[in-house]
Amino acid sequence: MKKIGVLTSGGDAPGMNAAVRAVVRKAIHDGLEIAGIFNGYQGLIEGKIEQLQLGSVGDIIQRGGTMLRSARSSEFMTEEGRKKAVEQMKRHRIDGLVVIGGDGSFRGAFELVKMGIPCVCVPATIDNDINGTQFTIGFDSALNTVIDAIDKIRDTATSHERTFIIEVMGRDAGDLALWAGLAGGAETILIPEEGYNMDEIISRLKSGTGRGKKHSIIIVAEGVMSGSALSDLLKEKAEIETRVSVLGHIQRGGSPSARDRVIASQYGARAVEVLNEGRGGVAIGMQNNVVVDYELEVVFEPSDHSLDMELYKLSKELSI
Repeated sequence: MKKIGVLTSGGDAPGMNAAVRAVVRKAIHDGLEIAGIFNGYQGLIEGKIEQLQLGSVGDIIQRGGTMLRSARSSEFMTEEGRKKAVEQMKRHRIDGLVVIGGDGSFRGAFELVKMGIPCVCVPATIDNDINGTQFTIGFDSALNTVIDAIDKIRDTATSHERTFIIEVMGRDAGDLALWAGLAGGAETILIPEEGYNMDEIISRLKSGTGRGKKHSIIIVAEGVMSGSALSDLLKEKAEIETRVSVLGHIQRGGSPSARDRVIASQYGARAVEVLNEGRGGVAIGMQNNVVVDYELEVVFEPSDHSLDMELYKLSKELSI
């Protein structure tokens, strides 16, 4: 390896900039040239590539979003688009690529690996849904954003003696809803892995009311249903009035937490090391608080990522 590239793709996550910074500075420290690819895979196709220096990534470790920006690319999904991307890498003498993003970004990198391009993937998604790693960059920051919102909403719920439904992100994985619900003291948590039982939800709410409880917080991951749909069901089946807060993209923004800055730095640096070892088709992650690397194919296995169901059980036990 003489020169490597780095890009961010898919939805942004707090800590992406910290990962970019780590890749750039570790590469330069190890004697490599480093190129920044702007606007994800679409930027790679279009040749939006710039040489980066130490100062290029100064003062970004604390910033949310991604300085390299991100974009969806339908063109990259085609074989012709991927060929253009490879030609751009050859034109700019890029020997290997660090891809920072989620599942879709990893799948794009895997296609490049099949074409002979060494790629190392760094997991960055607030959903924490990448197989092979316990934690993704951005999850902790988003979690703290959600908890802060729960705390504020609970003040209003208490004042007005209401039940509030808070809808959080999580299409296929309930990590964000579960961790936020447990940390925020939610009475009910709905996650995609478990679905929901409306009779149980109603029974839990009425049980609380029966012992004099004046308010409740329900956390629902978007992959289960929307907050408004749940509100309508509670109104229809039990005449329970609720208020709904959809946190939406606020969960992706803001300054990354200290934990996300640290793991982003660790993941980014390890990605450079793996490329420098002459390896590609690799993902970086964490297992038992140790940074690891593993074959990229693991990410695409259907059942490797599993929610901590002990946490889910605990959340139910503590919200009686």
